[in-house]
Amino acid sequence: MSNVLVVDDSRIMRINIKKMLESIGHKVIAEATNGYEAIEKYKQNCEEIDLVTMDITMPIINDIKDGIDAVKHIIKFDSNAKIIMLTSLGEQQEVIKAVEAGASNYLLKPIQVDKLTEALSKLNI
Repeated sequence: MSNVLVVDDSRIMRINIKKMLESIGHKVIAEATNGYEAIEKYKQNCEEIDLVTMDITMPIINDIKDGIDAVKHIIKFDSNAKIIMLTSLGEQQEVIKAVEAGASNYLLKPIQVDKLTEALSKLNI
């Protein structure tokens, strides 16, 4: 079982991701609604967090433009952080930027349990 920080500006998406993660034996220990909040929650709970699921497109808060900015800050704080980006189909260039920023993997929305399980397996989670 791993502890997860779920980051998405959509409450419904956070609920769905949480249900999916819990259905395959993981625990969501924190949630964030934007990149700035994600960075703060990661810093506060980094000893407990094994994985971050990060939406790419979120509102700009305190100069953090999106999930890619948040990834850069989290990786700068903890180079071993494991982050899976969650993206819509049309954001391929953004996915490349996210991986270059330090994201471990990505999944297309809508997320499927088998794809999530496979991505976690690749990260040994």
